[in-house]
Amino acid sequence: MLGWNGGGGSGGKIERGRREGLNRIISNQIKNLIRNNYGNYSRPCLKCAAAESSDLCKIYGKQDSSCPLYANWEKTKKVAHDVKIPLPLENHSQEVFNMSEDKVDLQRNIDKIHSKMQEVLKPLEWKIYQCLYIENLTEEQTAKRMGYKTTEKNRSPGYKQIKNIQKIIIAKVKKNLDRGEIDII
Repeated sequence: MLGWNGGGGSGGKIERGRREGLNRIISNQIKNLIRNNYGNYSRPCLKCAAAESSDLCKIYGKQDSSCPLYANWEKTKKVAHDVKIPLPLENHSQEVFNMSEDKVDLQRNIDKIHSKMQEVLKPLEWKIYQCLYIENLTEEQTAKRMGYKTTEKNRSPGYKQIKNIQKIIIAKVKKNLDRGEIDII
């Protein structure tokens, strides 16, 4: 992007100036991101001179709503802080380990979609569906297998046919999912 001008003239100074300016911009943007994502919602105690280690305070004893700054933060920014900043699992192990697990059998759902599509799609659409979504072939490989050719320069064979059939397939899958004709839950 920017390089040092190897010449002995003033070109090197200009490039160095650009690099320094670019570094300053990048540094400021990083500082702004940190401030906006973390600093704006952090407890006022983090910037307070009376704050002591962990959650102690020289003035109020403990960092809590007895401090007017902390009380105001609790009313206005604590919820945003709790949403933006992840909490350590050590303090919330009960909530984490008591979560129910909803397991989804992905392969079974894929098989259901494939069998429904075999019923719904026309033979040509089904062949292309098999190539693209079951055998995971590329569009070009699918076009070659289907025997498509092209007359356009810099176009892969069967480009338009594959794209059009792909749109039809996706529309039919969405339609069947929306109607609830494919039970994947």
